[in-house]
Amino acid sequence: MVDSRFIRSCFLALFFIAGFAAVDAAAAQTGGDEDQFGPVVRAYLGYLRNEQGVVDDRVSRNEVNIVYYRRNSNRIRALRQSAMRIAQETQNDYLPELEAVASDELRLLFERPPRSGSLRVGDVLQSTFRYVGVVRTGEPFYIFARLDPYEQAELIERTSRSSDNDRSPASVAPISGDRAFTRARRVNTP
Repeated sequence: MVDSRFIRSCFLALFFIAGFAAVDAAAAQTGGDEDQFGPVVRAYLGYLRNEQGVVDDRVSRNEVNIVYYRRNSNRIRALRQSAMRIAQETQNDYLPELEAVASDELRLLFERPPRSGSLRVGDVLQSTFRYVGVVRTGEPFYIFARLDPYEQAELIERTSRSSDNDRSPASVAPISGDRAFTRARRVNTP
């Protein structure tokens, strides 16, 4: 007669093997899309995959409700789409820090949130974020890229030069949209 503990342990082993096979198959499926990117972009996409795993785990343990799960899964999907689009358009292994917010969450990023209908791609808001665009993944998410320190310094310099010339800070032109996602590639010498 077979011991019930032996059967239980065999069942658990088969369960874990099947689980690892499913995870490996999912990684292979998403990894194919990521092969075209450099290590920085692949790392970011891996980070988003891990974040989705955390959200999936929390909903499986009933720690969060389905509304939270759906919104955060859609947010992760919007960030993933934006990151891949930026990387493909620029052909550069660099991504700015991205934020995805729904229209009712704009106040989380901005003291005085802009109206979602007034946003134009390339607009710089509060000298901190550049509006990238909207991604609809179940609900619209507004994607913003945090300006890096060099872009912020350039914006501050342009603002001060403009105010010195005509004393009107409102006349400062936004940083061109072409430069929104590109940055000089770093050359490492051995």
